[in-house]
Amino acid sequence: MQQTFYKYQGTGNDFVMIDNRKESFNKKDTKHIAYLCDRRFGIGADGLILLENHPKLDFKMVYYNADGNESTMCGNGGRCLVAFAKQLGIVTDRAAFEAIDGLHRAEIENGIVKLQMQDVTTIEKHEKHVFLNTGSPHHVQFEEHIEDFDIKTKGAQIRYGAPYNEAGSNVNFVKKISDATFAVRTYERGVEDETLSCGTGVTAVALAMSYLGETNQNLVTLQTQGGNLRVSFAKEGDSYNNVCLIGPATFVYKGVI
Repeated sequence: MQQTFYKYQGTGNDFVMIDNRKESFNKKDTKHIAYLCDRRFGIGADGLILLENHPKLDFKMVYYNADGNESTMCGNGGRCLVAFAKQLGIVTDRAAFEAIDGLHRAEIENGIVKLQMQDVTTIEKHEKHVFLNTGSPHHVQFEEHIEDFDIKTKGAQIRYGAPYNEAGSNVNFVKKISDATFAVRTYERGVEDETLSCGTGVTAVALAMSYLGETNQNLVTLQTQGGNLRVSFAKEGDSYNNVCLIGPATFVYKGVI
């Protein structure tokens, strides 16, 4: 069976996109999804995303990690899906869609997608890290020597260690550049390695830095290995609303496998 797909990337975080509005894709075949994401034997991607019909909104997002399992929200994937929906003619400059964590609204202009993320009302402060959920769970900690830090080894230790254990957490290492700029490197569960960028991860970092008093700004730039993203938000006490992830979403190529 032939499968038409589209490849997108957002600051190096890459995805296989499939138009599943006719519901022809086998969503239960985790091995096949993992194969499509495999960089040596398949197409190669950090995840696979299905665009599906929604009864009231523009479309529905179904996201799978590279290991083939359906996962929690992916911010860069959501941004890329908006660009994909525009390419398909489903939306023009605005979109509203449902993901696993609920409703998202977005705007797209000149290849830049501004995606509204979920409100965050709970942030856990620990001795050496902060934990919060921005649609996906994220551990955030400082690392001064971020440039040559062994992200995969240290990230895996934290991801599989207590208190996360089997459920796991994404792990973000952060270095402060200025009051409104932070360098971020992320180990993603499901990929089980560092990704060049993580949308929910940089969102978590921006809110964590505000929560810790490391920034007084409500628009923060996050420098990832794949490029810069921005996160804007409104703070009310220790809660955050009107949270938006902003950055490029780029069509790479279309193919048949």
